[in-house]
Amino acid sequence: MRLLRNIIPSLLLIAFLFSCDSADRPDSTKPRARGQIGEIMLAIDSAKWAGPVGDQLREIFLQDIPGMIRSETMFNVHRVDPRAMNRMLKMSTNIIYVTTFDDKSGASQAVNAQFTKESKERAASDPGLYSLRIEDEYAIGQDVLYLFGNNEEELIANLEKNKAKIQNLFEVRARGRLEKAILSRKNSAAAVAARDNLGIAIEVPASYQIAKSEEDFLWLRQPTPSANRPDISLFFYSAPYVSEEQTFPENILKLRDSIAGKHIFGDPEDPTSFMVTEKQIVPAFRNMVINDNFTVELRAPWKTNNLSMGGSYLGYFMVDEEKGRLYYMEGFVYYPNEVHRDALREIETILLKTDISYSEDQGA
Repeated sequence: MRLLRNIIPSLLLIAFLFSCDSADRPDSTKPRARGQIGEIMLAIDSAKWAGPVGDQLREIFLQDIPGMIRSETMFNVHRVDPRAMNRMLKMSTNIIYVTTFDDKSGASQAVNAQFTKESKERAASDPGLYSLRIEDEYAIGQDVLYLFGNNEEELIANLEKNKAKIQNLFEVRARGRLEKAILSRKNSAAAVAARDNLGIAIEVPASYQIAKSEEDFLWLRQPTPSANRPDISLFFYSAPYVSEEQTFPENILKLRDSIAGKHIFGDPEDPTSFMVTEKQIVPAFRNMVINDNFTVELRAPWKTNNLSMGGSYLGYFMVDEEKGRLYYMEGFVYYPNEVHRDALREIETILLKTDISYSEDQGA
């Protein structure tokens, strides 16, 4: 195992760039990392996990996904004693080691032994240092993150302060892995329909097929859901952007429900089965900027008006002021009594590849 000879500042977490060079080298002697997307191996002393440090880690990695009809955590975390990290466990795709340098327990000392005396001295002189990320530490395609502090109070403060950055680090990594898996084959017909109907560029897996296509609207759906596979749909919509009031959360919800009410039915033969937002759970909104475009993310449950179906959805409301257009894109899941997290991550991965600033010059 390599020694941690240089403590890298926490600003490392801001650079969400994942190097794939080593994974592409055929002569690498390291095995490939193993593990499900969104799965994390957390190596930490049991007493620490049961105490305030563990509470803060649960706030980061086991936080509930907002806007869900039932509780589902952001990541799938497996806690293990650092001394039990055998060769097989070290092949995990995502590994996090957690320690404080004042902890004399055997488990924490197993982690502390990986730090040099100089590294500990540097951390002692700068309480803002709390993390080190190493790619391909034990296997190709792997991320190993060390979270540390001189004491628990210091570590907890840094974890609390950098919660969103740490979450984003693993979310970006999960989407990157998923993108490679699901977008290796794309639906070119759907891309043409999106370009012609809405003037946008989309990338969707070949498994999605066109369910409805007309001016300013496109609905795509995976046609073969089963007990082991969720029913996922995507739809895209465009309209003129005329007022900032259109970006208000209540107006985004009205727009979303008007689109779904007109185009999306649980049973096309039953006009009462149109889709609406389930408002018993408060929808979760988040403002962001994507490709220089103002964007509002929306997460909420949905149901059909006749209560025959329901599930979760993730939507993005985007504005292209230069074009004078607004865009709403959404993915919704129907998967009764099953976890929706993985399906929502797939939706997020696909929708974030959408380019609403597409021009004919790009397609030429």
